[in-house]
Amino acid sequence: MARGCRTSVICGCRFLCAILTMTVCAVWTGAVYAYTVEDVQHGGTLSGKVLLVGEIPEPRGFNLVTFPDPEYCGRISNGQGWRLLHDFVVDAQGGLKNAIVLLEGVEAGKPFNVSVPLIEARDCIFSPFMTVVRNGHAVEVVNMDPVMHDIQGYETSLATGSRVLFNSPLIMNHQHRRGDLHATHNHAPGKSLIGPIKLSAGRRTFYMQCGFHAYMESWAMAIDNPYYALTDEHGNYVIEDIPPGTYQVVVWYPRTGPAQTMTVVVEPDGRLTRDFALQTPKGNWTAYRVVNNPRFSLKALGYPVVIQPLVEFQQ
Repeated sequence: MARGCRTSVICGCRFLCAILTMTVCAVWTGAVYAYTVEDVQHGGTLSGKVLLVGEIPEPRGFNLVTFPDPEYCGRISNGQGWRLLHDFVVDAQGGLKNAIVLLEGVEAGKPFNVSVPLIEARDCIFSPFMTVVRNGHAVEVVNMDPVMHDIQGYETSLATGSRVLFNSPLIMNHQHRRGDLHATHNHAPGKSLIGPIKLSAGRRTFYMQCGFHAYMESWAMAIDNPYYALTDEHGNYVIEDIPPGTYQVVVWYPRTGPAQTMTVVVEPDGRLTRDFALQTPKGNWTAYRVVNNPRFSLKALGYPVVIQPLVEFQQ
């Protein structure tokens, strides 16, 4: 089983950490629906599994001596100076974790209680790796690290590529000495930053990356109704209390190609099962690989560097 980045988010941290708030106002093509909350009579259920088809890609490898803060960020590393980014977390049966499954065209139904997602920068990882944001609401980013991060946001499109939405510094958390390898992350409030953004017409996915630490990534999809799910560690999903009707199911995960769509008819009290298969990326899909090159060894900087995986030994 492949291993992936930790995806736990400690919601209470929003009051204890430096916060970067980004207001997301998505602009959509086609009809725009104002979602209405109403009682759902004889709602249906859609469930199934999302599989990754093909060989599971090797995790991307980032040589820590080529990025700032190698010792601190090396608290999670492979013991040889490399940070690994497990883009694909797949179980023994091919179930893909954190794929987004959503319904389009639901105009009214259960309460839309999607809270503002909190993205946490901890040990030089953005968690969660995948999330959703309610259209027109916000995303919060908090820095749990005694090092500085640079938050870069991009909207993405397979047809036209990426476009920069914002670039904002996320100052280090001053509750610890800079780079403190034994930081416990008990933080006091930090300075808030606000950066409003708008997605271009026809785009609904975006991702964040740290400009200092390229291995820090977080992906998101904007939603306009509460009928969605992120797959669990076995690739399973469940969407409940769906008003009877005909809808488009959309399934998406980064780097597996275009989103898959399927038309489903939800009958009163009906229970549908629909599985999806996403294709693994082909060929040399990334330039970030673990290589044995003495030019980028721990001695390359010309001064002693000790990179110890004190938090997690990656394999």
